[in-house]
Amino acid sequence: MRRARLAAADGWIMTRRNMAHLVRTPEEVVLYFALPIMFVLVFGYVFGSGMTVPGGGDYREFLLPGVFAMTMLYGMGATGTAMALDAGRGVVDRFRSMPIARSALLTGRSAADLARAALEMSVLVVCGLLVGWEWHRGVGHALLAVALVLALRVAITWIGIYLGLVVPNADTVGTIVFPLAFPLTAVSNVFVSPELLPGWLRVLAEWNPLSATVTAIRELFGNPGLPANGSWATENAMLLAIGWPVLLTAVFATLAIRAYQRLSH
Repeated sequence: MRRARLAAADGWIMTRRNMAHLVRTPEEVVLYFALPIMFVLVFGYVFGSGMTVPGGGDYREFLLPGVFAMTMLYGMGATGTAMALDAGRGVVDRFRSMPIARSALLTGRSAADLARAALEMSVLVVCGLLVGWEWHRGVGHALLAVALVLALRVAITWIGIYLGLVVPNADTVGTIVFPLAFPLTAVSNVFVSPELLPGWLRVLAEWNPLSATVTAIRELFGNPGLPANGSWATENAMLLAIGWPVLLTAVFATLAIRAYQRLSH
């Protein structure tokens, strides 16, 4: 029990270290928020008038839940780059020489990224309200939707940590993340309903972890675009929105810990 308390305290120190770095580089925050805000403005105002939502409804209300989840996905790049920089600069070796828990570097990174994700969600919600999006099912449902988005971010964080530990350098992370993230975003329900996609792409989109979260939070927010095709994945989106993050976190946290242990030897 005492070891667990000490490990938690060391993890908190690493969390503060990572958050302090974020405060010292506000330009990263500005650049990181620019992409999802641009998507809101471009798709919501430029293309929104020419796009339809199955079953009717405002396209911006359809879009915003997708942007929330998409932002969490693209956060993988920032996580992986930061982890790769720590590994490449010998930070891992320096911390290993100190009397701190070996898990602190990983838990501190994941906790700091979760705090960052909460900040991102706050900004995106405000941005959404300004362009006409809103939730319709009460604060409780809205908070549950935010919790599902953050659960997805936890899973994405561990994928990013793993990538940051196994790639040769920080520059390589960016070249890997985009080819991974873009297909997941394109073959999903972020921008269009899977009902509008060809048969095999529709199946992939419905089982996409990103789509599960987006479908679940659209329902919780009371936004339009809920599927009507009756597939198992869409009818059980809430279950998948919980199950996918749990599964991905378990798999990639295990892989990240093993990669970290190999790196530390």
